Amino acid sequence: MLMTSFNKLQTRNASLPHPYHLVDVSPWPILISFVVLLGAFIVVSFFTHRYNYGPLVGYLALGSFLIIIIQWFRDIIREAQGGYHTKIVQRGIYISFLLFLVTEVMLFASFFWAFFHSSLAPAVELGSQWPPVGLNAVDTWSLPLFGTCLLVASGFILTVGHHALIQGDKDKAIINIIASIILGALFTYAQYKEYSFAEFTISDSVFGSVFYMTTGLHFCHVVAGVLFLTVSVIRLYFDNYTSEHHLGLEFAIIYWHLVDIVWLAVYVIFYWWGGA
Repeated sequence: MLMTSFNKLQTRNASLPHPYHLVDVSPWPILISFVVLLGAFIVVSFFTHRYNYGPLVGYLALGSFLIIIIQWFRDIIREAQGGYHTKIVQRGIYISFLLFLVTEVMLFASFFWAFFHSSLAPAVELGSQWPPVGLNAVDTWSLPLFGTCLLVASGFILTVGHHALIQGDKDKAIINIIASIILGALFTYAQYKEYSFAEFTISDSVFGSVFYMTTGLHFCHVVAGVLFLTVSVIRLYFDNYTSEHHLGLEFAIIYWHLVDIVWLAVYVIFYWWGGA
């Protein structure tokens, strides 16, 4: 049974003179910084061939990153369950996440800008047309349409699951979220097959560059969204969420809807209008 009140988890905050959470000293931020720096060295060495760290160092960095992230998430979950995330703290976290989404929108906007800059007035080098001379765009009504249907259906089912959680129906919420995850995974597979069948590459003029950069960036966001939802449904299964307190799941849902909206824009502009 899902708890319908979060008051039981806020006993400690009741004695505090303010509703804010003053976090304890944590080793995870500095440790994750060192691991990310090591990962940057590995990536640079891979592309420049100056140093050969070997696969063992890469596996060590990846394993360390996952361990630190898991420990960090564990501490945050304990803080939430301990009543530290008051309404004011939740509002601050919510605003921070929305600001993060704004940066995501600006990132995609830059690629849309590059697309319109090149497609609205194609250069002579492109044959003064879009798509450029000699390039066959991906068929709008084949795999892209199928993937769009999968992603839209996933977003709809996820919303149904969210409403089920709010109403206290844990089992229905889990089933719907898992279905959304499966549809998202199928979308990534459809995207992979589309890349396999495409008749152009990322090196084929600005058309190929902006197409693969934008759709590839969205592909990475879908993978991140699937992982986000997977972690959320695991936490829901172990009763880390309540019907009134489930910020992590809300963030995953908002992120997934952003992925949906961006893909609809990509489909209409890149595939239908830009690929005609």
